Amino acid sequence: MSGFFKKLKRKISKTAERFAHLTADVIYDRHEGGGAAVWLYASLLKTLSFVFGAIARTRYWMYENRILRDAPLGCLVVVVGNLTVGGTGKTPIVEKFARALNDRGRRVAILSRGYKSKSDGMLKKFVRWITHGEAPKPKVVSDGRRILLDSEFAGDEPYMLARNLPNVVVIVDKNRVRAGHYAITEFGADTLILDDGFQYLPLRGQLQLLLVDKTNPFGNFSLLPRGILREPVSHLKRASYIFLTKSDGRHDPDLERTIRKYNPSVEIIECAHRPTCLAEFHSDKRVSLDILKGAKVACFSAIAVPEGFEKFLVELGGTLVYKKRFLDHHRFDDSELEAFFADAKNAGAQLAVCTEKDAVRIRTDLPAPIPFYYTKLEIDILKGGDDFESAVEKICFPKRQSDK
Repeated sequence: MSGFFKKLKRKISKTAERFAHLTADVIYDRHEGGGAAVWLYASLLKTLSFVFGAIARTRYWMYENRILRDAPLGCLVVVVGNLTVGGTGKTPIVEKFARALNDRGRRVAILSRGYKSKSDGMLKKFVRWITHGEAPKPKVVSDGRRILLDSEFAGDEPYMLARNLPNVVVIVDKNRVRAGHYAITEFGADTLILDDGFQYLPLRGQLQLLLVDKTNPFGNFSLLPRGILREPVSHLKRASYIFLTKSDGRHDPDLERTIRKYNPSVEIIECAHRPTCLAEFHSDKRVSLDILKGAKVACFSAIAVPEGFEKFLVELGGTLVYKKRFLDHHRFDDSELEAFFADAKNAGAQLAVCTEKDAVRIRTDLPAPIPFYYTKLEIDILKGGDDFESAVEKICFPKRQSDK
């Protein structure tokens, strides 16, 4: 009987995964054909997106008209976010900004909601509620000296930021107001960076940094769940600066017209996410990207937009003989990676590559039958470098009224 239930569980799990992949393909318009069933499903999602849009607009209107109120914390708050779900390259921008502010003497704390991080179970939450127990303190991923949580409890991005920013405090809590208070009182933070905070209206930032993926700015212009928009394109008006990420440096007049339509005077900064090197998975030893030239490469990823990652492996001279895509933020188990490496070897791969975000979700002693690396990225400002510097200076040396 137990064998039957195990088979049933596996079947349900595979069906759920196929449905999740179908939904992602519809949202990103990656489905080709698909027949009447897919068309009906897309139509249903389109109807739901109108409901989602009405809720998003109403919520913003209530905060704008002070029916719902934000909570000022008495220090500088920088919001980094996007209008769309996933894939804008937000983490490297947060890292670059935090490092620049830290280098200029600010005491920086990054506040994250810790998407997909491990939290208390429902039973524990219920017991705390029924007994009026004290809410748990925000999770400190890094106190600015030590990393205190792994990626499972911290979430992928907070853990990666903590690992790459040794002098910056990183805190995870869905209640970013509470996390901000904690950062100020416990760590003396004078600058808070809200990671993925554009839709977090209870804590208003003095500076709103909005990221737009130049390769796919607004998807099909539909809101969730039919498209990738979290709020209407018209909310470009809320941005203090707009970062066009994944840029190739070429002018895009249509995109600029859309931005200027809703935010005529906003500063636009174009940047590219460039791989600087590969890191050997087990040792973290940095190696040159030249090892990709002429090599047969296998790759896997669990990110929102895997196409860009796969493209750069080819552009750097690799021959992509095998690739595997998982859902965004997927947490790998050993059997999945063992199957990947077996398929990669059968395809003749000489080395395997994943993204840094994927690497933090893999146990460090995982055996790999072929050389295994992850990518290291950095932000390269292509246009508007002076504007980036002015944004940093605005935070480091604010006018008196900006602290209010």
